[in-house]
Amino acid sequence: MRTINIGIVAHVDAGKTSLTERILFETHVIDEIGKVDQGNTQTDSLDLEKRRGITIKASVVSFFVQDLKINLIDTPGHADFIAEVERSFSVLDGAILVISAVEGIQAQTKLLMSILTKLGIPVIIFVNKIDRRGAQFHTLVQHIKGKLTERVIPLYRPENIGTKEAFLVKKTFNGDEGQAFRDECLELIALNDERFLASYVNEEQVSEEQILSAMTTQVREAKLYPLFFGSAMTGIGVAELLTGVATFFPANTNLNEAPLSGVVFKLEKEASGNKVAYIRIFSGSLRVREDVSVSRATQEHEVETHIDKIKKLHTFEEGKTIQALKVEAGEFCKAWGLNDIRIGDVVGEWSTHIRDLHFVAPQMEARIEANQPAQSHQLYQALMELSQEDPLINVRMDDFHHEIYLRLFGEVQKEVVETTLEETYGLSVSFSETRVVCIERLGATGQALDVMGVEGNPFYATVGFRVEPRNAGSGISYTLEVKLGSLPLAFHRAIEETVYETLKQGLYGWEVTDLAIFLTHTGYSSPITTASDFRKLVPLVLMDSLAQAGTVVHEPLNQFELHVPGPALSQAMFRLSALQATFDTPSLRGDTFLLTGTLPVATTEEFQRSLHSFTEGEGIFLTTPSGFKKIEGAFPTRKRADFNPLNRKDYMLHILRTY
Repeated sequence: MRTINIGIVAHVDAGKTSLTERILFETHVIDEIGKVDQGNTQTDSLDLEKRRGITIKASVVSFFVQDLKINLIDTPGHADFIAEVERSFSVLDGAILVISAVEGIQAQTKLLMSILTKLGIPVIIFVNKIDRRGAQFHTLVQHIKGKLTERVIPLYRPENIGTKEAFLVKKTFNGDEGQAFRDECLELIALNDERFLASYVNEEQVSEEQILSAMTTQVREAKLYPLFFGSAMTGIGVAELLTGVATFFPANTNLNEAPLSGVVFKLEKEASGNKVAYIRIFSGSLRVREDVSVSRATQEHEVETHIDKIKKLHTFEEGKTIQALKVEAGEFCKAWGLNDIRIGDVVGEWSTHIRDLHFVAPQMEARIEANQPAQSHQLYQALMELSQEDPLINVRMDDFHHEIYLRLFGEVQKEVVETTLEETYGLSVSFSETRVVCIERLGATGQALDVMGVEGNPFYATVGFRVEPRNAGSGISYTLEVKLGSLPLAFHRAIEETVYETLKQGLYGWEVTDLAIFLTHTGYSSPITTASDFRKLVPLVLMDSLAQAGTVVHEPLNQFELHVPGPALSQAMFRLSALQATFDTPSLRGDTFLLTGTLPVATTEEFQRSLHSFTEGEGIFLTTPSGFKKIEGAFPTRKRADFNPLNRKDYMLHILRTY
């Protein structure tokens, strides 16, 4: 069976869930089209999704176009759930990018297109809502070419656009309009094909079949992007879109005889507590009652592998799932029995088919607490379960103050977490105000030494460190300047583990990074010394060396790209300057100005909220993380979550009390 796995992606309210419903109706999977505002769509199954009218979790549904099976992932559109979208991208053969003919290109549209382009995923662009008042055609096509990609080619021309009588005319190579269309195709194909370029320059005759064949090849190689039009609400253009999917996206070749290779892209937890893993099988096959190898990349860039047994399998068939004994290459499936499983784990062997995605970490955090203090432990357990379903929900427990912190992308995600905890776990919670997560970097070189037996060091251990600053983004390096055999290996391990743990809180409470640490001195007394001596002493010596070097607090930055109409340019520059942004000289792109620069994460949302009003909805603001910058003047601090080795007297009182 030929299979294609595709995703539908778009900015909020572009109509992608409605398009999914229309596709399922047109392919006879459902008898009645659900509506987002009525909460009865096939793919938005969560109660919160139905109430809010937004997609939060990616969902899978399948249908057939003639003899071709298509597995479709309906993905979230809100920026707070971009991690869910990116995970879905890792298993796609192609994507439909939906753009509203009324609202046009939004910031999220550009972000999604840039990720798809970077990953080399074939894309079909579908302009939705052509029957709505205010729908654009020529202007929107120019905006797509100017703001998304120049390598786009409309295969249809909408007529009566903006009315209920809208319809499509297929472009052909006949007549004067056909010649213009032929020339447009040849120009775009020639950009990536020297043979066609030579034919085009020499004005040689190229057949229609050659043009269509070359176009199909380049779309599959993500070098060309066909443009379709239609309306999910009325069904205009949906049949043409499905024909385009079957034509332009590469179907999976027969890889059933190759070794098993698949990746987990989603997790669910049943009421019974059993985990359900969503797996894309790239090669080989998966069988019930089969022992499979599961591999996971660790933070230390190593690979951990264990064996698990498949207890049950389901495949997706025309809007539902059915039990299966075997799942072959090219398919999505749900698997039971993989208890120690996480998103991103590889089932079977690693292969070149698996895309290596590096997710951007959340740059904001908020304290979360149960409204009933007795439920604090239950809250922590629930959050840990949620973090397994979404690895970018980062949970931090402050054992010292008994507080829980959550790393987040935005306020909508916070609301989703709060509602999920209440409805799934029966937990009522409150959040503190969201703040950005800063870091500390060294200001100079520092060193410190505590010698065993010397006054002020009650531990049976000697430790010395030297710390030096490194380039931004280089992380932490740990080097021994003592002989490895000078200490038992268990003591070396205790020192190194404690170093990394201590660096999570610098002089001002933020994580310290971009530094080199050298272990300069060690000593112990056998058989009195234990690993605990080193674990207690290391924080004191390391913090002394950091205090001598001094640290500087840095705040996270976003790199931004802003498109605004001419009349709003000066207002945009004024607002950005007031929010501590730095930017280059604006450049004119068509009828809009492009402004690029950097902006603190702390002020990004404020600018984002004001953009729609002063640009009358015409502004597009795209941000990506761009490192950190030193905070001039007053800077935020974070309260410590330990016995504070910066205060030696208090630290000793606490440690020696339990030592």
